[in-house]
Amino acid sequence: MASIGPNELFFLLQGLKWTLALTLIGFIGGGVFGLCVALARVADNVAIQRASTGYIAVFQGTPLLMQLFVVYYGVALAGLNVDAWIAVAIAFTLHASAFLGEIWRGGIQAVPKGQTEAANALGLHYLSRMKDVVLPQAFKISLPATIGFLVQLIKGTSLAAIVGFVELSRAGQIVSNQTFRPLTVFALVGVIYFLICWPLSLWGAGVEKRLQAASR
Repeated sequence: MASIGPNELFFLLQGLKWTLALTLIGFIGGGVFGLCVALARVADNVAIQRASTGYIAVFQGTPLLMQLFVVYYGVALAGLNVDAWIAVAIAFTLHASAFLGEIWRGGIQAVPKGQTEAANALGLHYLSRMKDVVLPQAFKISLPATIGFLVQLIKGTSLAAIVGFVELSRAGQIVSNQTFRPLTVFALVGVIYFLICWPLSLWGAGVEKRLQAASR
C-alpha cells in the first residue's frame, strides 16, 4: 500500500477548491433566481403563483442526482457539447433556486402584514416596498434556514462526481484507488467536510437563538 504524501494531499485540496467553487456558484446563482421564485410565489397573479409552485415542486420532489443526469445528458441530447463543469453549475443553480425560493417565500410571508400596510399607506410602490421594508426583514427571519441549506449544498456537491466532475469526494476516491487506503483517505475527506460545515451549522444555530431571543 502506498502512503499518502504531499501530492495526494494537494490533489485533495484541488478537489476541495472545486467543491467550494461549485457551492459558491450554485448558491449565488440559486440566490438570484431563488429571489425571483420567492417573489413569484407571493405575487398577486395566480398564473405566476402556480408556475412558481410547479417549478419548486419539480426540484424539491426529485433527487439532485437525477437533476444532474437530466441537465448533463439532456443538453447533450439537444446537440450541445457542454463541459461537465457548466452542466453541474446549471443543475446546482436550478436546484438551489427552488429551495431558496421556498425558504425566502416563508420569510416574506412571516413579515407582519402591518409592515406592508404601513408601506402602502406611505405610498411606496412595489419595488420600494419589497426592497426597503419586506425583504430585509424576510432575509433576517429566514437566515438560519438559508445557512442550513448552504450546508446541505456543500455536502450535495459530492453527487457531481456522477457526471465526471472531480470535487472533494471524487478526488478522495481517486486517491483511495491509488494508495489502497480507503479508510484513511475517506476519514480525511470526512474531516475536511466537517471543518467546513460545522462552523456554518454553529453560526446558523447562533443566529436562530438570537432571533428567538429578540422575538420574546
